[in-house]
Amino acid sequence: MDIKTASSLHRLRLVSAPEAVSFLLLLVCSVLKRTTDFNAVPVMGAIHGLLFVVYVIFWLDAWRRVKWSLGTAALYFVLSVLPAGGFFAERKLRREAEAEVIASRARREGTVSA
Repeated sequence: MDIKTASSLHRLRLVSAPEAVSFLLLLVCSVLKRTTDFNAVPVMGAIHGLLFVVYVIFWLDAWRRVKWSLGTAALYFVLSVLPAGGFFAERKLRREAEAEVIASRARREGTVSA
């Protein structure tokens, strides 16, 4: 994996958890808006919208660079629209990156000829 591919996965991983947190906070703000006089939906909506757009841009970049199958790319997109899906995406991306580092080191040391 080259540095640009690793960077694109790292960026996607870094934005997935904050995007999930903002989604959950937006849901909480929506409930509070209906049950109290507290209305933070416009602010949280804007924050979540920005993070979601950034996630989609990074997702597209990672899909292009890593050359995921359609199923893998769809999984990461579906995780972005589920309330806590970003946490699962971050964990899965971390495992994928760690596996790639191990494989890269093994190739460098000559233990694997892949």
